[in-house]
Amino acid sequence: MIVILAEKPDQARKLAAPFPSKKENGYISIQSCKTFPQGAAITWAIGHLVELKDPEEYDPAWKKWELDTLPIVPNRFEYKVVKEKAKQFKIVKGLLQKANEIIIATDPAREGENIARLLITMSGCAQKEIKRFWTSSLTENAIIKGFTQLKDGRETVNLFHEAQARQIADWLIGINASRLYTLLLQKKKLKDIFSVGRVQTPVLKLIYDRQKEIEQFKPEPFFELKAIFHVENGTYHGKLKDRFSSPDELYKKVHPDIRKDQHKYNAVIKDIKITEKKKQAPKLHSLSTLQSKLNQTKKFSPTKVLELVQSLYEKGFVSYPRTDSQHITEEEFAYLKNHLKEYQQAIGMDFPVTRLEPSKRYVDAKKVSDHYAIIPTEKVADPKVLESFSQDEKTVYEEILKSVLAMFMHDYIYDETIIITSIGKQDFITKGKTEKEMGWKKLYLNEKIEKVDEEENEEENESLPKVKKGETAEADVSVKEGVTKPPKPYTQGQLITLMKTAGKHVEDKEIKEVLHQAEGLGTEATRAAIIETLLQRKFIEVKKNQVFVTKKGEILCEAVKGTILSKPEMTGKWELFLREIGKGNKSKDVFIENAKKLCHTIIQQAEKDIESINTKQAVQEMEKENMIARCPRCKKGYIVDRKSFYGCTEYSSGCTQTFPKKILEKNITKQHIKQLCEKGKTSKIKGFKGKKTFDAYLTLEKEKIQFTFQ
Repeated sequence: MIVILAEKPDQARKLAAPFPSKKENGYISIQSCKTFPQGAAITWAIGHLVELKDPEEYDPAWKKWELDTLPIVPNRFEYKVVKEKAKQFKIVKGLLQKANEIIIATDPAREGENIARLLITMSGCAQKEIKRFWTSSLTENAIIKGFTQLKDGRETVNLFHEAQARQIADWLIGINASRLYTLLLQKKKLKDIFSVGRVQTPVLKLIYDRQKEIEQFKPEPFFELKAIFHVENGTYHGKLKDRFSSPDELYKKVHPDIRKDQHKYNAVIKDIKITEKKKQAPKLHSLSTLQSKLNQTKKFSPTKVLELVQSLYEKGFVSYPRTDSQHITEEEFAYLKNHLKEYQQAIGMDFPVTRLEPSKRYVDAKKVSDHYAIIPTEKVADPKVLESFSQDEKTVYEEILKSVLAMFMHDYIYDETIIITSIGKQDFITKGKTEKEMGWKKLYLNEKIEKVDEEENEEENESLPKVKKGETAEADVSVKEGVTKPPKPYTQGQLITLMKTAGKHVEDKEIKEVLHQAEGLGTEATRAAIIETLLQRKFIEVKKNQVFVTKKGEILCEAVKGTILSKPEMTGKWELFLREIGKGNKSKDVFIENAKKLCHTIIQQAEKDIESINTKQAVQEMEKENMIARCPRCKKGYIVDRKSFYGCTEYSSGCTQTFPKKILEKNITKQHIKQLCEKGKTSKIKGFKGKKTFDAYLTLEKEKIQFTFQ
C-alpha cells in the first residue's frame, strides 16, 4: 500500500485531483490508475501534528520559572502529539503503519520535510521505503509529472536534520532566554513575560535603533540658491549643487556674481546634455519582494500577502510561494511564453509582446535551487474563475501576472536632460525627463507608490522648454531655507526587506559577508511570522502602516543591548550552518551542542547587564499603558490585564476586585471591562453558551458580574 503525506487538507485534495479518488475519514483513497496501478491513500497533517515537549514534561521541577533551574537542557529531545490534533494523528499513524511505501508530498522545503518525517518517526515507520514528491507547482500536469519523477527519500533526509537542528536550537534559546530575562526584569518590578528569540529579538533591536535615531535626530537648517530661468520658449527651474548652513556662507561663496540685494540677473545656457536611458522590467518576485511591493502599494501586511499567495498556490494558479529566488529556468519560460495571451486576458490588457527570447536577468537555472520565482502556473484564471477570487486574491494574482508579462515587454525608455545655466561663474543645474517608450511601465500606470521626496521628484520630472547652448536667459534668483529631516519609521514592507538585507547594518566585513550569504534574518517562510509574533507579544505596534517599538519592546532592547541576542550576525551564522546541514556537509548534533553552550554564556552575562538598567519610569509607563479603567471597588487602583484574568493594581493593599477573561466560552474583552467599570453595563454580547446559546448584557452589581437581557 502506498501512503502519500500532504501538509494540509487542501493540498491533499489538489494532489488527488488528477486521479480517480474517493473521500474517506481523514484521507483520500486513490483508485487504481496509470500512475498508481495498486491505488494509494493520501492523508494529511494540519500544519504540525507533533511538537517538542514542554520543559515540565522532562522534569516537573522545570514547570516553575526559577533562575536556579536555568539552563533547561534535556539529555534527549522528545516530541509529543498536539492534543487538539490527536484524532488526525491517529488516522495518519494507522495508514503509515499499513504502508509498504511512503511518499512525502508536503511543501518542498525544510519545514515541510520536518512535518512529514516527524509523523513518520512518531508512527514507528522510519525504516520503511520513503520517496519524495518535489514540485513548485500544483497544477494537474505538474502533479502527474511529480509522481512519475519521485526522488529517493534519502536525497532530502538532510533537510529534516536541518529543520530539527533549527527547531531544537530555537527551543533551547527561546525557553532559557525568555525565562531568564523575564525573571530578571520581574525582579525590577516589570510584571510581564519577555519572550526572546534568536531572530525576533535582533529584528526588534533594528526597529528600536531606527526609533532612537529618529528621537535623537537634531534638525539642522540649510540654505539653497534657486533660480527661475525665462527663455524664448518658456521657463524652467535650476539650483546650485551645494547646500549652505547660513545665508551669509551662501552669499560669501557666490560673491560677486550674485549679491544679497539683487534678485534679477542675466544668464546664459552653458551646456545641454541629453542622455537616453533604458530601464529593464523589475526582476520576478520572491516572497519577500512580493510582500514588500504589496505593502508599499496596497498596505497589505506581510502575513496577509503570504496567506493570499498560499491560497492561490493551493488553488493551483501560482507556483510555490515560500521562495527566495527571483529567477526561473528555460522550462518555465517556455510555458509562460505559450500562455501569454491568456495572461493578458486575465488582467484585461492587450499589448504587443516584443521579447520572446529568455534573458539572464530572469531566466538562469544556476540561480534556481529548490524553487523558482513566484509565477503563474499553466492553469490560468479565466474571467469566471476570477469572479470567485476575493478582491485581495485578485490583487495578488494580478501583481504576479504583471511581473511575468513585464519580462516580455520593451524597456522603459526616456531622455534625461541636464541643463547647466550660468550666472557669472555660478552654474545652476536643471534636470528633466522626457518619456519616449513606456514599455513595461504600461502595466503599472495606475499604481500608487509612496514617494520618498515629493519635491525632488517633481523637479526631476519637470517638463523642459526647448533651449539651445549659448542662449541667453533672464533669471529670478532666491534663497530657499529648509531643514534636514529625520529618517522615517519602517513600514511592514520595509521590515521584510530589512530582514533580508540585515548585513548592511553590520560593520564587520566578514560578518557582513556571512549575512549576505545567509540572506539576512529569517527565511522567506518565516519573516512574516516574525513580525506577527512581535505584534502579538506587544513588542511593536503598527500605526498607519509604520512600525513602532512599545515601552515593553524598549525595555527588552535595553536589556539585551550589546549581547549576541541583539545582533543579526548570530542568526546569519546559524542559517549558513543550517544550510550546510541540509546539504549533508555539517552535523546536526554539533549545531545543537553549540546552542547548549550558548545558553550557559547568555545566563552568565544577563544578570550583570540588567542590573544597570533603570526601570522605574518604564514600570510606571507600562502600568499606565495597561490600565483599562479605575477600579469600581477601591476607587484608588486601576483594572489591568493580568494575563489569565483582569485585576486591580491595588491588590497588594488588599483590593480583591477581579474579572474573568472568559464567561460561558465567550471572551470578555478590555472594552467590555471598561464599559462595566465606567458605566456598570456592557453593550450586548452575542454567543454565550449555556444549555442553549444566548445573547446578553453584562452588568456590575455590588462588584459582581450579572447577566441582563434588556
